[in-house]
Amino acid sequence: MIKQLQLRITLQEERQTGILVNKASQLLNVKSEDISAVKVLRKSIDARKKLIIINYKVDVYINEPIPEHSNYVFDYKDVSHAKPIHIIGFGPAGMYAALRCIELGFKPIVLERGKNVQDRRRDLKAINQDHLVNEDSNYCFGEGGAGTYSDGKLYTRSLKRGDVRKIFENLVFHGATDQILVDAHPHIGTNKLPKVVKNIRETILKFGGEVHFETRVTDFNIKDHKITSIILKNGHELDTENVILATGHSARDIYYLLHNKGIQLKAKSFAMGVRVEHPQDIIDGIQYHCKGEKRDELLPAAAYSLVQQVNHRGVYSFCMCPGGFIVPAATANGEVVVNGMSPSKRNNEYANSGIVVEINSDKDLYKYEQYGALKGLEYQKDLERLAFTAGGRTQTAPAQRLTDFVEGNLSSSLNPTSYQPGLKSAPLHSLFPKLIGSSLRKGFKAFGEKMRGYYTAEANIIGVESRTSSPVNIPRNENLAHPEITNLFPCGEGGGYAGGIVSAAMDGERCAEAATGHL
Repeated sequence: MIKQLQLRITLQEERQTGILVNKASQLLNVKSEDISAVKVLRKSIDARKKLIIINYKVDVYINEPIPEHSNYVFDYKDVSHAKPIHIIGFGPAGMYAALRCIELGFKPIVLERGKNVQDRRRDLKAINQDHLVNEDSNYCFGEGGAGTYSDGKLYTRSLKRGDVRKIFENLVFHGATDQILVDAHPHIGTNKLPKVVKNIRETILKFGGEVHFETRVTDFNIKDHKITSIILKNGHELDTENVILATGHSARDIYYLLHNKGIQLKAKSFAMGVRVEHPQDIIDGIQYHCKGEKRDELLPAAAYSLVQQVNHRGVYSFCMCPGGFIVPAATANGEVVVNGMSPSKRNNEYANSGIVVEINSDKDLYKYEQYGALKGLEYQKDLERLAFTAGGRTQTAPAQRLTDFVEGNLSSSLNPTSYQPGLKSAPLHSLFPKLIGSSLRKGFKAFGEKMRGYYTAEANIIGVESRTSSPVNIPRNENLAHPEITNLFPCGEGGGYAGGIVSAAMDGERCAEAATGHL
């Protein structure tokens, strides 16, 4: 017999050996020796009150063995001689599109502009230490996409787009810890995700797929509303039947290519702002009610989620990284972009989060109307160039103490930071456009009221957090194909259809089904 229970455990109880079995025994009124196993389905922490509770959702097996294997079977077969599907981009959308193609009996041929996950590391080191950006290999481009070296957070609200559990089980199948199947806000970690990504590539190759690195797509030949061939940077031309476009939200050259060929695009609303960095102890003290003391060893580095309406405009936290690092996410020289990441243990001394402001593409970008569907992209670029200039024309980022930003003062000094290229004091309060700067200042004040201690001179704000999502949408019809190019399947974050690793992966699977006629 199997019974499902919700168990509430205090931190003191969590230290007791066999506490889940004992609690289940009491609630079900059965002998503890009759409980074969307690399988944790979900684990979350409720720290709203001083007495912190760990909530468990469990299956209790009574006189019955626990299953040894997952219900999900990944039965890949050899597709080396099967019909090909070309996939441009090897981030989460491209990876899962390739895996799904193999499941459906088609051969994925992946074209990735960046390097493999190991070789990317040298280019990341060059950004951090030498301030040199390789425009094809960086924190956004390369094997695994932006998620590989920017945290591996798996939380998603896109529960209706596909089988979330299958995405997670596949990650475990490829080497991720099975803890991601349990945690309410699952996270793999920047230090562990590269190995998982490499394993996915090896599966694709093992079963007959192809993955080509440092292979940048520069053009398409189009005839009768179909892409007939793909042109590569090295001059090679590849004939194609169907193309899944999974290039991510930062592949601006692809947007320009489509725009210049007269292929329909749409401007899309997005968000921009800054990354704020606090000492992790401050966030722990606020969230766990332990100000001035270290958090309990059983508790992870505390996270937060904040949102505030400012003059009918959303200001909110984005990609919060407890115990993490801030990294340079520029994809071209002459721009500064920041993002956050965390290692699996989330044991760094700083907490950082994007704090961003909604930008309405219809109402806010009237000065950029000349750029049509690319107006949001041009707005992004202007702020990234401004950040580059304000930071001293290197990857050093412009920064300000949080209180100085809100009060309109240039910071005479800055707090220590996890951002390796370094910070330069700059008057971000006057550099940002009013719709962003004013909204952020009011938002930070409101956040200080919601989280006492958050509004502090011990925090830095760092600019500019601009790559939250694509400012361009590549439209598609109910069959997931572009309405004008019938064999082009825009996919994932680059198309404007996802907002993270899991939603991109699910969209990749759906586009693979569409491209192979199995939708």
